[in-house]
Amino acid sequence: MSGDAAVGGGTPEANGTPPNVTIYINNLNEKIKLEELKKSLRAVFSQFGKILDVLAFKTLKHKGQAWVVFEDVASATEALKSMQDFPFHNKPMKIQYAKTKSDIIAKADGTFVPRERRKRNDEKPEKKQKREQHHDIGQVGLGGNAYPGVYGAPPLSQLPFAGAQKVMMPEIIVPNNILFVQNLPHETTPMMLQMLFCQYPGFKEVRMIEAKPGIAFVEYGDEGQASAAMNHLQGFKITKDNQMLITYAKK
Repeated sequence: MSGDAAVGGGTPEANGTPPNVTIYINNLNEKIKLEELKKSLRAVFSQFGKILDVLAFKTLKHKGQAWVVFEDVASATEALKSMQDFPFHNKPMKIQYAKTKSDIIAKADGTFVPRERRKRNDEKPEKKQKREQHHDIGQVGLGGNAYPGVYGAPPLSQLPFAGAQKVMMPEIIVPNNILFVQNLPHETTPMMLQMLFCQYPGFKEVRMIEAKPGIAFVEYGDEGQASAAMNHLQGFKITKDNQMLITYAKK
């Protein structure tokens, strides 16, 4: 898209844009609804650090693009390196450091200038940020490891169940190809879980029960594939209060 480089910037090696807390993403699937896109981006990027904001717009000029604002540069850098070319909704993401500073950061460091006081040719797509912020969901950190092995999974004995929401503990059962996932935030959607689990070979589908929020079933091709996914995602902190618990489903 012609406006990509001008708005989003590039890597330091390419055009001198220094690392900063905001990353610019393009080549996103344009068929995904705006709110679902923003939720999904939070899901996959929250593993790298606290996200302050996710920006995406409905305008034709900005379709297929988004900005993710992290709390610190280290998180943004790790996200850029780890998620470059990640198959997000069947299209490889292209990630760069953003050239423009988001409003939320400008306000924090005292450099914010109201939009109406800026010159017209200085305006950036972040001008709709205030309106967009109200639609963002809370920190739903569903992002799993972009590539297997980035983070080790703690053994079940170390998972902090105290204080977490009530967890349904199935009886001990033999390993199989279907996983039972618990302690999910109620705003979790099948698409968000699919993005998390489809990173691992053999993924087939996610099943959620509308009458029972907080749980899901994830099916793989065989027991070995299901076990690999469980080992990588076991204990992943979906939010600070929601640490995912994965067991084999009872058949």
